[in-house]
Amino acid sequence: MAVSGAQERISCIVHSWAGVSLHPHRFGGTEYRIGTRELGHIHGDHMLDIPFPTRVRNELVAAGAAQPHHLLHESGWVSFYLREERDVDEAIALLRRSFDLAQKKWTPS
Repeated sequence: MAVSGAQERISCIVHSWAGVSLHPHRFGGTEYRIGTRELGHIHGDHMLDIPFPTRVRNELVAAGAAQPHHLLHESGWVSFYLREERDVDEAIALLRRSFDLAQKKWTPS
């Protein structure tokens, strides 16, 4: 399952945040960055992968807000699947959390 148009909608919103740039992701899809730091990437209209500090990743997984990364199970990465319309807003909220964490460490050049 996928949410039609999810990638375009998510990318439009995330790209509007200060300092965020969009890039092709090496495994397909779109990668979101602030400076050189990846905020996450989306694979079409069906899956989002986001890096977090392990503590945050564990909180999100325990709360059911995301799943361990589909390949890197023991890393700080999470995967979030877009199955319903409401998942688009939840995906944006997860990316915003990644953005907020990254902003604390990023200064524009």
